[in-house]
Amino acid sequence: MAIRQLRVYTGPELEAGGLKLMAAAPATSTVRVSLGEVLPLLADAVSSSRTWLSDFAEDEIEISADLHDVLQAYRHFRRPGA
Repeated sequence: MAIRQLRVYTGPELEAGGLKLMAAAPATSTVRVSLGEVLPLLADAVSSSRTWLSDFAEDEIEISADLHDVLQAYRHFRRPGA
């Protein structure tokens, strides 16, 4: 009985000079999603004190300039005593 070997598929292979070379993966993987899709999940994770949030605490995100302005104003006006 032959033993089957499993391998992980990582994408198409490029052939060069008879050798099979794996295609290089991009340095960073990004996904574009709407803020409306992400916010409820993050809010739930924060309110539930999920520990995995700390894994991403230093990650940078890119937001629009107008959202940044709104967040800065919100930060200013929600201070105690403001």
